[in-house]
Amino acid sequence: MRWIKQIQALFHPERYHGWVRSNKYFEGWYYKIVSANEQHAFAFIPGIARREPGEQHAFLQVLDGKAQTAEYIKFPGSAFSAASASFRIEIDRNQFTGDFMHLDHDKYSGTLQFKNKVPWPGRWYSPGIMGPYTFVPFMECYHGIVSMDHELKGTLRIGDKNIDFSGGRGYIEKDWGHSFPSAYFWMQSNHFSGPGISFKASVAKIPWLRSSFVGFIAGFYFNGKLLEFTTYNGTKLLHSLADSQKVELLMENKHYRLKVMAHRDRAAELASPIAGFMEGRISESMTSELVITLSDKSNGNILFHDTGRNAALEVAGKIEEIIFDDSIFSKSHDSFS
Repeated sequence: MRWIKQIQALFHPERYHGWVRSNKYFEGWYYKIVSANEQHAFAFIPGIARREPGEQHAFLQVLDGKAQTAEYIKFPGSAFSAASASFRIEIDRNQFTGDFMHLDHDKYSGTLQFKNKVPWPGRWYSPGIMGPYTFVPFMECYHGIVSMDHELKGTLRIGDKNIDFSGGRGYIEKDWGHSFPSAYFWMQSNHFSGPGISFKASVAKIPWLRSSFVGFIAGFYFNGKLLEFTTYNGTKLLHSLADSQKVELLMENKHYRLKVMAHRDRAAELASPIAGFMEGRISESMTSELVITLSDKSNGNILFHDTGRNAALEVAGKIEEIIFDDSIFSKSHDSFS
């Protein structure tokens, strides 16, 4: 029965995937919420962590993006439960789905509803953002998008304040496996000059058999269409750089060229998985900015140029392993400077 649930989950990345994993396993969902006035930005991250059979705990991480603080709330493993035929998880009295988030904790309480969600499209041969890599059984970390962008409705009590998030914007993604990559960039924003625009991208060192490669996945939702830039759809990653002030990416697929300049800001420390348990540490900012330029590959015309606010940004690990530049390309096109 558990194997049936596991196979069904393959085609639904948003659902729980840990049915047959008893050790060295984590799974976490990332709910980013920003109020309509953009004065409040939080990420709520519920999940489960297992190291050995019988050694597990559930957790809820809370990142206050404006205050640059984070809290890790630990629960017994028995407090975690998940539905098999839909996306719904519970940790103690807290509930998380693709349509709402309900908090019932001493410090955090209330319900937010999510309206007009923008999911990553799924196909039988490519169920989500991982594409065909979804079916590879030995990846160290898998990734899923629940919603690129949606509207928030509701109020949360956070500490001693009641914060109305109605009219704000949200984003939901998830990760599962045993460890985060040894080196990666990750960024996301759905606060641009106009509504209905969202961007996310990640670049990481991916172990592969006895070797490794630099993998990348990016999505740009614009004019009601999701443009995909991924390792498996013929996109080329032409430039990848990070330093203490910025992250630069340049990607090119059959039709479009995507240029990203991320300006780093102050960050808070979050727990991250190492061999299933949340014993690693990463830093995430929720006040960074992303400058996005999308151009038509055939004629060079700029289709979009804007700055994303309230951007989430992580730069972690041995970033020199994923920094490179295509020298032929850089000589024939504008630089990032």
